[in-house]
Amino acid sequence: MTANDKAQRATVQIGSLSVDGFQMPDGSYRMSQTSAADAVGIGRQNVSDFLRSKAIKALLGEGYTGQIFEVEVENTEQRRGQARINAIPIEVVIAYWHWQSHRGNKQALQLCIALATETLERRFDAAFGVERSESDRNLLLAQRLQQTESALSLLGEAYAEPDLLRMEVEHLRQQLIAAGLEPWRSPDEVSNDG
Repeated sequence: MTANDKAQRATVQIGSLSVDGFQMPDGSYRMSQTSAADAVGIGRQNVSDFLRSKAIKALLGEGYTGQIFEVEVENTEQRRGQARINAIPIEVVIAYWHWQSHRGNKQALQLCIALATETLERRFDAAFGVERSESDRNLLLAQRLQQTESALSLLGEAYAEPDLLRMEVEHLRQQLIAAGLEPWRSPDEVSNDG
């Protein structure tokens, strides 16, 4: 394999998050399984499990094989790291983050919302002739991630109260059953049956 056959590594900023990105010799992009998982606070094995699941076929189509690419990376003296990585295409990374979001991973949800907003904003900027630097975009993305985290935290607190009420109702129901009473039936209904 020649140097031209090896993937190129670069640091990719996603707001305040930095990930290693890889450009393949054909120009396509990849991320390592580890980076994809770390970005949403989960271990690498979770990505491997996702790639073998039915979920990825549902998200990317039945024809998707869940292929993991072992990629040889050009080693530069400035960057130390392994010469080979297990890489997945960026569309698979996005599908994985969405799947994690769907499963309740707040960090993945924040990332998906912020990236989707930036994507749409870039199209609006192009339509209205607005130019922003990448550092400005990363600053906006970092702010959105922080705002979403705060909003999700408040939302979680708002949903905590109904959960507590449901637990209390279930506890009271169990106490009624233990006392020989039937929940949701009045004492008159019970005495008329007997």
